[in-house]
This record gives sequence, structure tokens and C-alpha cells, in this order.
Amino acid sequence: MEHEAHETHETHDHHTGHEGHENHEEHHGGHAGHAAHGGGTASWSMAAKATLHCLTGCAIGEVLGMIIGTALGWGNAPTMVLAIALAFFFGYALTLRGVLAAGLDLRSAVRVALAADTLSILVMEIVDNGVLLLVPGAMDAHLDDVLFWGALAFAFAVAFLVTTPVNKWMIGRGKGHAVVHRHHH
Repeated sequence: MEHEAHETHETHDHHTGHEGHENHEEHHGGHAGHAAHGGGTASWSMAAKATLHCLTGCAIGEVLGMIIGTALGWGNAPTMVLAIALAFFFGYALTLRGVLAAGLDLRSAVRVALAADTLSILVMEIVDNGVLLLVPGAMDAHLDDVLFWGALAFAFAVAFLVTTPVNKWMIGRGKGHAVVHRHHH
């Protein structure tokens, strides 16, 4: 367990609702049992929000990549590479927007975005593209096909279900979106 990233509540004046929890570790059953001072169901909620944030950036990037690849007449492989690259770009961009608004300089904000989102986006991209590859006909479906949008929605749903526990695990260890959370006041 990495306790250095998780300080006591006395140093977190911006958190509320923790009065009387001087024995915080014992109260929540140890460090791994809670996420960014949430605990129990709150950590699943935080993980779901982090995953939805990631999914939004990934969806914007992937759909835009597929539109561009299709418009340029590219094949499946180069279109998928562009879609994945744009998914990472937009995933990071959404986090950057938030941490820059919280007052971080660009260099620090980039570090936070990379720390917060890399594993989440990577898992999401592996899962949703893997699902798309497994759905018969999905890779050859066009943007105006119901199969394309149905397969994409199904792939994103599966990716959300797989990535949420990953985000919960990371946040519970002070990583992932817990890093972003520390910069919001």
C-alpha cells in the first residue's frame, strides 16, 4: 500500500463531513478499503464518474477518427489507429481542461492528466476496440449503418463495465482520478 499519497484528514481542510474521524484508517477498514476519502459505495460512484469522464473523451475521439478515416477512404487498420490516437487526445484534453481551470500550470496539468487517465484510456481502448473486432460485420459497417452505432454503443458499454473496477482500484490507491480530485477545490 502506498500511504504517502494519502495524508491524514487534518491536512485536507477542503474536505467536509470527516469530523470525528481521527481514527480514519480503522474506521474504513484500512487504506485499500476507501477511495479518496469516500469509502464503500462512494468509491464506486467516484470510479463510475471517472470512467464516464474517460468514456466521453474516448467516444469523441473514436467517432471523430472513424468519420475522418471513412471520409478519407482509409481501411480499417489506419482508421482504428487514428480513432485510438484521437481517443487518447480527447481523453487527456477533458482532464487538462479541468485541472487548468483549477489553477495548475500547463506542465503540471499535463502530468496530472497523464497520471490520471493513461491506464483508464488504455483499458477502455483495448476493450472497446476488442469488442468491435469481435462483433461480426462491425468493422465493415458504415457510419450510416445501425450495426455500426449499435456495435459501438455495445463496445462502449462493455468497456465502461471493465474500466470502472480498474478506476476504483486506482482511486483507492491515490492514483488515477484521485490525482485530479486533489486539484479541485
